Amino acid sequence: MPTIHRHIDIDGVTLFYRETRPTRPDAPVLLLLHGFPTASHQFTRLMDALGDDYRLIAPDYPGFGNTTAPDDFAYTFDTLADTVEAFVEAIGLDRFAMYVFDFGAPVGFRLAQRRPDRVTGLVVQNGNAYTEGLTRAAQDFIALRPEDPKAETAIRGLLTLEGTRGQYLTGTRAPEHVSPDGWTLDQHFLDLPGRKEAQIALAFDYHSNVERYPAWQEWLRTRRPPALVLWGTGDPFFSADGARAYLRDLPDAELRLYDTGHFALEEDLAGIAGEIGAFLGKLGSE
Repeated sequence: MPTIHRHIDIDGVTLFYRETRPTRPDAPVLLLLHGFPTASHQFTRLMDALGDDYRLIAPDYPGFGNTTAPDDFAYTFDTLADTVEAFVEAIGLDRFAMYVFDFGAPVGFRLAQRRPDRVTGLVVQNGNAYTEGLTRAAQDFIALRPEDPKAETAIRGLLTLEGTRGQYLTGTRAPEHVSPDGWTLDQHFLDLPGRKEAQIALAFDYHSNVERYPAWQEWLRTRRPPALVLWGTGDPFFSADGARAYLRDLPDAELRLYDTGHFALEEDLAGIAGEIGAFLGKLGSE
């Protein structure tokens, strides 16, 4: 079945999303929450691989991809989660698993705390929720504050083509296996009017996520959702220690480490798709 592509109005945000329509009406649902600086297009190949058997839904957040937001939209992780929560309500998702990657983790964990009975399981891919997973580069980034005159310059350095390409290639086994299409499209969206300012606002808000780590860990311990933790060990921001830390609160979680970078799907799509398919299959049979 082909993937469909739609826009929906969410409180003034024209939100774009992709959705697969499997043949089974009761197929397990996986909400795909993308990272920085990308959008739902990062999941295109995964959706092609699994879309016949599972309902995969991937929105673009405000400030990302094909979604457009009002000029006065306030970019924080709370408001991104507000929009995704309203989107879930608007399309009638009552029960779903979540794939949380990078920025998708703080968005997804906020949603999980608000709607805990709807979350059937978690696929975590380089989505950090533990301080031991923060590399020195990540700690330095999180420490940036607006009052520091050099902070915005440091953030803008990440929003260049060189910075975007580096996020895709750092830590990979074979950079020549990574298509340039992903970072080129990401940079196209980053260069649109107002997009860099949105990313700067989110960068300055990132510390709010680290402050919530203890609450998210408590949610994991209390709710014990079935979980599959997938991690590219060459990630320059989130180390594999952050992947292993999930097992403290989710001792029954499955952990898979891949010799690749932050965007693990780029090099290891086949293996990851197989793991996710098996995981969703078990969820659907329970």
